[in-house]
Amino acid sequence: MDELELVDRSPQATRQLASRARRRVRDVAPAPDPDLIRQRAVVDAYFAAAREGDLEALVAVLDPDVVLRAHRRDGNLLELHGAARGAMTARRFAPHVRPALINGAAGAVAFDGERPFAILAFTVIDDHAVAIDVFNDAELVAKLDTRGITA
Repeated sequence: MDELELVDRSPQATRQLASRARRRVRDVAPAPDPDLIRQRAVVDAYFAAAREGDLEALVAVLDPDVVLRAHRRDGNLLELHGAARGAMTARRFAPHVRPALINGAAGAVAFDGERPFAILAFTVIDDHAVAIDVFNDAELVAKLDTRGITA
């Protein structure tokens, strides 16, 4: 039997289906560490290292293949991979963040004075941040309940 008979598709269509399947599997979010204290320790260490300029400590809490996703207002998603990208994000937000629970997981909200301007959601597995999602859509951030977020 050849490829066409196995899946009733041309070789080119079969390759496209396989490519889409690999992409979907890769994009499935991993299950985060259920221990909120461990999650918080990673997120706090990430921002503390950024504030102190300790690149080695910063990279130590990031998975080498960490995924940084910036969710844009226009609906497009900017996705960056690797610890270097995660470190750059930490430097940008560290002076402005306050710890917060984001969808029940440890995360942070970035403030400009008393006004929140970004939400940072972390996925922590085995004491490493494997994904960081940054939401800075003004409409979304404006809906944020900041009552429990203190400086």
